[in-house]
Amino acid sequence: MPHDTGPPHSGRSSDLVGTEIAGYRIEREVGRGGMAVVYRAKDLRLDRTVALKLLAPELARNDTFRKRFTHESRVAAAIDHPHIVPVFEAGETDGVLYIAMRYVAGRDLRHLLDREGPLAIAVAGRIAVQVASALDAAHDHGLVHRDVKPGNILVAAGTDSDHPEHVYLTDFGLTKKSLSLTGFTTVGQFVGTLDYVAPEQISGRPVDGRCDVYSLACVVHETLTGGPPFQRDDDMALLWAHQYDRPPTVTEQRPDLAAAVDGVLAKALAKSPDDRYESCLAFVAALRTASGGVTAGHAPTVVGPGAEGGSGRLGVPPAPPRWARPVFPGSVT
Repeated sequence: MPHDTGPPHSGRSSDLVGTEIAGYRIEREVGRGGMAVVYRAKDLRLDRTVALKLLAPELARNDTFRKRFTHESRVAAAIDHPHIVPVFEAGETDGVLYIAMRYVAGRDLRHLLDREGPLAIAVAGRIAVQVASALDAAHDHGLVHRDVKPGNILVAAGTDSDHPEHVYLTDFGLTKKSLSLTGFTTVGQFVGTLDYVAPEQISGRPVDGRCDVYSLACVVHETLTGGPPFQRDDDMALLWAHQYDRPPTVTEQRPDLAAAVDGVLAKALAKSPDDRYESCLAFVAALRTASGGVTAGHAPTVVGPGAEGGSGRLGVPPAPPRWARPVFPGSVT
């Protein structure tokens, strides 16, 4: 269960192996990222294996974050959904914030893409619909993920040949909104990768479930092409691209896909949330229809010259400065 969630503690992670924290005995590290380390641990009370996430000590020192973390973890724990990693417990002990979750015997989507490269449309679709279902369930509970990325999507073995993968979405208790209260997400300082962040998150505008639609579309783009829609040589250029640049069409790299797929992804990646699909499942349903080809009476989504999605309310985006232009392998700048 290798979550991409971060190194919170100084020293070697092996120093904690064998120690007991909040009734859990740490067995080994399974993942780390910007703000936490995830361990495989034994629940000594119930004799079960769990994934134990320990957050950075500086987060525990922020009263506002502690309260929001506890609240959002409880909301996540209340969501009973087959594609959301169940949260067993969240709390604080000896100045350490922790969250205990089901241990998933599998690898994350980041590992799968690094190993396999672009996926077949059928596989990408099966993964996307499970993630979309989880996200919409969270939105129904008033919880916006804000950090949908391959590292937070776990892919385990499915039940049969018709369902070869079982996908879990994780990391609801550590949202960017929570982290912004600690100063970790001030201007120019984001947690995790910028490859999947929605334009409204960058500009500091209010966000709702449609920011997760955008991030999921970035992930889908990567599952189909091997890379996220925007690839730049520095963070500022990448932030610019999310806000102003038109995403490349998928069929440029995957001519085997139906042309209608480009329109669906363009709508999901619209700069304005109002121009996107209203839900993640609506996006994936449109993608499924488009991937089968354009049927009679169903024209592909038409994207106007202003903002992807059609209304054009954002106007014609400015020409990017030299530092914000796309990066192409082997290009001379």
